[in-house]
Amino acid sequence: MPAGTITSILLASAVTHSAPLMNAQAQQEFYNNLLPLCGKAFEGKVINPTAQDESFSSKRLVMHVRNCADGQIQIPFHVGDNASRTWILTWTGSGISLKHDHRLPSGEDDPVTMYGGHTQAAGFAHHQSFPVDPFSQELFIKSKIPASTGNTWHMSVYPDRFTYALTREGRNFEVQFDLTKPVELPVTPWGYKD
Repeated sequence: MPAGTITSILLASAVTHSAPLMNAQAQQEFYNNLLPLCGKAFEGKVINPTAQDESFSSKRLVMHVRNCADGQIQIPFHVGDNASRTWILTWTGSGISLKHDHRLPSGEDDPVTMYGGHTQAAGFAHHQSFPVDPFSQELFIKSKIPASTGNTWHMSVYPDRFTYALTREGRNFEVQFDLTKPVELPVTPWGYKD
């Protein structure tokens, strides 16, 4: 079809105007796919571990989809006896935000906490990516971990598995959880109430 025809213009316009709806639909479906997991915990393992992953691959890994309310899903990620990590997914209206809430054993904030990113592309009903946001980049620089300024986090959810991954240049960390075998609920994460 020749460029510049009315049909081409109408098609281009339809694609442009439907993009936000398509984005919202895929992201909403992804969010909704997590909701049936609420109240359950699952064991996971590091996929293709490297020496960098020793502190994770040598421990029992459990995710607990602990709280799903008010447009937010809280997923504590337990690494052995360490209950410092909670992934927080928030439906923002323009996509999904992922934050990493890190706490000290006392319950107080870790110096490096609430970092993460926000969806910037449509993604898929079973997979979303969260490129690092400016707040997190500033935090990583201030905390003298500049390599993390290139982070992108990924989450996938299928009927039988959930995957959390971190990618950046020189780093590819991935944990996969078996959703077919719920496990006993872990302890309350540090800084949270029963």
